[in-house]
Amino acid sequence: MNIKGFVGVFWRTKKLESLKKWYSDVLKIELEDWNGTVLIPQPGNETVFSFFSESDTYFPEDQQVMLNFQVDNIDESIKHLQQIGITLVMEKTVNQYGKFIWIEDPEGRRIELWEK
Repeated sequence: MNIKGFVGVFWRTKKLESLKKWYSDVLKIELEDWNGTVLIPQPGNETVFSFFSESDTYFPEDQQVMLNFQVDNIDESIKHLQQIGITLVMEKTVNQYGKFIWIEDPEGRRIELWEK
């Protein structure tokens, strides 16, 4: 078997239209009529696949999955989020892996934005 890449993230929601609008307004992910989109990787874009133990505190224990999106410029992303009133759950953190911030979607899912 040869894994070619990460293909998708799927989850259920009771508030489909409002969640689609939030992801469009906040993360600029334009969802099509089939309620999804295809994000085409660009050079330098990476996909991380990682497991966390049940007791790991990196993200909330009651959240089974955390989304991580790579962005070109974390400071521009912060500015955009501030302009539209989105509160950062975690202020910008810089370490050997890059720059990170966290936000939450309307259903409380923690989302990590990362600049390599």
